[in-house]
Amino acid sequence: MYSQIDSNKRKTWALMLIFVLVISALGYVFNLWYGEAGYGILFIAIAFSLLTATFGFFSGDKVALASAGAKKIKKDDNPYVYRMVENLCITAGLPMPKVHIIQDLSINAFATGRDPEHASIAVTQGAIDNLKNEELEGVIAHELSHIKNYDIRLMMIVIICIGIITLLADWMIRAKLYGIGGKKSNDNNSGQLGAIIMIVGIVLAILSPLFARLIQFAISRKREYLADASGAMLTRYPDGLASALEKIKMQNMPLQKVNKATAHLYISSPFLGTKKALRKAFATHPDIDDRIAKLRNMA
Repeated sequence: MYSQIDSNKRKTWALMLIFVLVISALGYVFNLWYGEAGYGILFIAIAFSLLTATFGFFSGDKVALASAGAKKIKKDDNPYVYRMVENLCITAGLPMPKVHIIQDLSINAFATGRDPEHASIAVTQGAIDNLKNEELEGVIAHELSHIKNYDIRLMMIVIICIGIITLLADWMIRAKLYGIGGKKSNDNNSGQLGAIIMIVGIVLAILSPLFARLIQFAISRKREYLADASGAMLTRYPDGLASALEKIKMQNMPLQKVNKATAHLYISSPFLGTKKALRKAFATHPDIDDRIAKLRNMA
C-alpha cells in the first residue's frame, strides 16, 4: 500500500516536470523568434493564466457543486452520511468538510475545495441507497484523500500550465499567419537556421496543447490511483472501495447533471460509453478493472 502511494507521487511529479519542459521549450522558441520581446509575451501568458486560474481556485468549488445540483446538508438531514464523513475525518486528522447530496440514482461522488479548511464532499443518492456501509465508507475515504493530498490545488497548477501552453501556442500560430515577428538577417546560415526554428516552432505550437491535455489526463489518473491507495489506508479495508467500484462498473446510468470541465472530480467517470481505443490516453480516470485489481492486491 505504501509503495503504491510513493510510486504514484513520483509519477505525478515526473509528469509535472514534463509540463515545465514544454513551457520552457515554447518560451525558448518565442525568444528566438521574437528576440527580447519573447520574454514579455511569455510573462503575459503566465500572468493571464494565473489570473483566470485564481478565479477558479477561489470559486471553482461553488461552480462544480452548483453544476452537479448538489445540496448542502446538516447532521439532522442525513445522520448516517454526515457521521460517516465525520468519523473518517477524525481518523484522517482532517477538518470537517461541507457535506452535500446529489439527487441522482447513479453511484458516484466527488470532493472539491482549495484546501482542507475550505473543502466540500458530494455523494449521490444512488451511492447512499445502493452501497453497503463499508463500500460507502471506502468511497468517502477516497474523496477525503483527494482533500488531504491537496489534489484540487495540484490540478489547479496543471490548469495554469495548460493555459500558458495554449496561449503561447495560439499566439505563435496567429503571429505566423499575420506575418508578425521573426528575426531578419542577410546571412544565409542565419536564414536557414531561422527557417528550421520557424518549422520547429509551428510544429510545437500545433502539438503542445494536445500534449498538455494528455499530461493533464495522465496526472488525473495518477491522482485517482493515489486516492484509492490513501483511502484504503484510511479505512484499513481495501475491499470496501473495490466492491464499490465493482458496483459502479456494473451500473448502466450516467449522471444527469455533469459536464466535461468537472468530470475529473468524480470517483469514476460520470460518462458512459467511452471508446476503448481512446480510453487510456484521453480518459480522466484509470481503467476501473485495474483499480479494482490493485485494491484487491493491497495488504
